[in-house]
Amino acid sequence: MIPQDQLAQLPVEVVSTSFDLLQIALGIAILIVVVFIHGAGIRRISRYFSERWVHVTTETPHWRVNFLFGSVIAQLVIVHLIEVMVWALPIYWLNLIPGISAAAFFAAETYTTLGEGTVRLPLSWRQLGPIIAVSGLFTFGWTSSVLVYIMTQFGTLDTHHAERKKAAQADRA
Repeated sequence: MIPQDQLAQLPVEVVSTSFDLLQIALGIAILIVVVFIHGAGIRRISRYFSERWVHVTTETPHWRVNFLFGSVIAQLVIVHLIEVMVWALPIYWLNLIPGISAAAFFAAETYTTLGEGTVRLPLSWRQLGPIIAVSGLFTFGWTSSVLVYIMTQFGTLDTHHAERKKAAQADRA
């Protein structure tokens, strides 16, 4: 416990222990929306990948496989940008940060846990920042699991290419 005389010397922000349930409730509600959007986006992107991957063989040109991977990455980036805007819009509408560009920048740097801190929420809304960061951690983790699956598929294809090349060399010998 901090003695009263030392407590009086601390900045008001440190002493304040207000726990604003409104911002926590709003943050959790938006987090749920973001996770729902991410789930729908990931399912759509996974389906897009799977529908095209079933046609990939060892005869498929590498550029086509790489293009498929690039298009999946682009779609994942779009989903994350939409989620950043889902955070930015309420921040802007509530006039917590003036200007949609600044609100989007704050949401993006918090969502990605960059934490540059050049744009800040008012102190009375500071509890919202960690909730935005948690949503980014959830969604980036989910995105990573999809990328691991896709790269596993690429690894399997590369193994088939290597086996086919080895068999062709054995036939020539």
